[in-house]
Amino acid sequence: MDVLFLSRLQFAVATLFHFLFVPLTLGLSILIAIMETIFVRTGDEEYKRMAKFWGKLFLINFAIGVVTGITLEFQFGTNWSRYSAYVGDIFGSLLAIEATVAFFLESTFIAVWVFGWNKLSPKVHALSIWLVALASSMSAVWILIANTWMQYPVGYTINPATGRAELTDFLAVITQEFAIIQLLHTLSAAYLLASFFVMGISAFHILKKQSLSFFVKSFRVALIFGLIFSIGAAVMGDFSGQQVAQKQPSKLAAMESHWETQTHAPFYMFLLPDEANEGNLFEFIKIPSGLSLLAFHSPSAQVKGLKDIPKDERPPVTITFVAFRVMVALGFLFVLLTVVGWFKRKKLESSPGYLKIMLWAIPLPYLAAEAGWIVTEVGRQPWIVYGLMKTADGVSPVASSQVMSSLVAFFLVYSLLGGVAVYLLFKFARKGPEETATYG
Repeated sequence: MDVLFLSRLQFAVATLFHFLFVPLTLGLSILIAIMETIFVRTGDEEYKRMAKFWGKLFLINFAIGVVTGITLEFQFGTNWSRYSAYVGDIFGSLLAIEATVAFFLESTFIAVWVFGWNKLSPKVHALSIWLVALASSMSAVWILIANTWMQYPVGYTINPATGRAELTDFLAVITQEFAIIQLLHTLSAAYLLASFFVMGISAFHILKKQSLSFFVKSFRVALIFGLIFSIGAAVMGDFSGQQVAQKQPSKLAAMESHWETQTHAPFYMFLLPDEANEGNLFEFIKIPSGLSLLAFHSPSAQVKGLKDIPKDERPPVTITFVAFRVMVALGFLFVLLTVVGWFKRKKLESSPGYLKIMLWAIPLPYLAAEAGWIVTEVGRQPWIVYGLMKTADGVSPVASSQVMSSLVAFFLVYSLLGGVAVYLLFKFARKGPEETATYG
């Protein structure tokens, strides 16, 4: 196990663990803001209790997310120093904006919200949680723009004197179509995850006949949110796929295990990649011209195959293919579950089967989100900046033993943090709302 492998493994562990907490922070902050706004407009105290109950779970999740996010960013200096030196002029500026603007705004107004229940007017207090939600999404915007630049670099030039990538068009970096679509797709998935989190916990309490009015209202608020963004995630996923087809043909080919360049490329409902023999072990249910239609919205469009991509520039096919199929299948399931929920929203108490499904569905959006990041990052390989810098050229010149020791430390600490997070979330979610919950 060399430095490159260990550094990639460590970054993967840190990223996938951190991303368990990010989507819930993004979506739950908005749901809490909606609940508190309903309280301000109607005077219904139950919505105030809802904001406090879900807010307690939000704060637990947020705290773990902050800790894991800080350690993740440190790795750009410790494990990927050559990458940081090469593109720091561009990548570093985006992360700096995220940290100095969005994160500090988010952290400040979380404190205002937590300690301001009995000190601020209801309208001002509700405004504080809306600012938290806005700042959380702003934070995601800058991070996703930075990531999209790695997927499709624009607005830069290579300085011949220093050999570094330097920023020439900041507006091009932040407004490119690929970044906007990736942002909308990722945020939709995050909001969807938060809605399933709320619906699943609410379903548990409805099944137990505990605080029925409270959790039926929580479920319905989250259901509307989830229905909108389950459809939004699917639509933006289609747009994202078109961008990948145009800008990252090797990733698209890996996602579909497509080996031969051809027009009228077919789509197979079921297949299994065979990377060793540059083909598929089996292919079932062929849809003529289906892949061309999906990728380019034209049945005659040419889709590049993996065989026309140099072997040293191909991403790992099997893991990319499987992760993509998992994400897509779950995406359609989320649309189905929220549509069914819409028709059952007025009779939730008498729908135990559906409630049990929603309870057990809580982990599924997490799985879909993690699968999506695997597609995004593994599908980009062997490039750390697509078409510009290979991952092997970005790793730090350090000893394998150093990376191994830090990897073990990360694994142990993250296991502890994960255990604490799950315990606290489970404990307070199961306990339910307090009759007179207060902060500060």
